[in-house]
Amino acid sequence: MEAIHQGGCLCGALRYRIDAALDDVAHCHCSLCRRSSGGIVVTWATLPRTAFQWLAGRPASYESTPGNWRRFCGHCGTQLVFESEQSPDSLDVTIASLDHPERVPAQRHIWVKSRLPWLHLDEQLPEEQEEQL
Repeated sequence: MEAIHQGGCLCGALRYRIDAALDDVAHCHCSLCRRSSGGIVVTWATLPRTAFQWLAGRPASYESTPGNWRRFCGHCGTQLVFESEQSPDSLDVTIASLDHPERVPAQRHIWVKSRLPWLHLDEQLPEEQEEQL
């Protein structure tokens, strides 16, 4: 099967492929995503764990809160994947790490109760105060 999406880190040490449509995409406004990425928002795609495969390299990992793991490049620091024990059959991939992020627009906002008050981004999208699993 041909990969539907591919991506990787800034330095190229990590590469991945996704063999699934990315149809659950959200801008996350939580403070943990901001701190872990250094950005004001992180846009994630949620997909079946079985549709994700590392092609090159192995990520470093950090347990950001109990049962929640962030996978990133240990060399350049690019954040790539979020995994949670609460959702063992899925994982989240950062849209910005895709080779073609322009093909995967966000569909909603999550954790808007933590949104920076001066940020105005895709205001027409639905919003969730937290994330609805």
